Amino acid sequence: MDSRLLQAEELGVRLEIVNGLPIWEAQPVYKHQKAVDRIRGTIRPRSGTRCSCVHIADVYVSFPDGSLKRPDIAVFCREPDEEETAITLIPEAVIEIISKGYEAKDLQIAPPFYLAQGVKDVVVFNPYTLAVLHVRRDGAHQLLSPAAIVFECGCTVEV
Repeated sequence: MDSRLLQAEELGVRLEIVNGLPIWEAQPVYKHQKAVDRIRGTIRPRSGTRCSCVHIADVYVSFPDGSLKRPDIAVFCREPDEEETAITLIPEAVIEIISKGYEAKDLQIAPPFYLAQGVKDVVVFNPYTLAVLHVRRDGAHQLLSPAAIVFECGCTVEV
């Protein structure tokens, strides 16, 4: 793993590299982690779908353009092959939980980046306002939590 990532972990911060730009963020607070756990508990395959809806929290994903991001929740249709390095399989969907002070990273940088990399569904949840933004290539939808969402891959989630 990149030495910068290891240094960031030791300092108690998260480092992502998006389009060559390093982005630092404080480690998530308990409210953030509770939201991640609650949402992950609702992810399921819809009847008849072929997707296994494997969901992983806070894991590095290496994208084709060289970017390295840690989605709060990444949803895959199968188990990724990598166990000791950053995952190279592109997630079907990504869910980001907003942390105070990092709204721009999750609302302005993340959705267009993920869509450009081939992620089909991007969800951004604000646990302070309960606002939910669901973005796909064909547009964005503003929702209010609790909101049931069906991903293009056939997985369902309640945010």
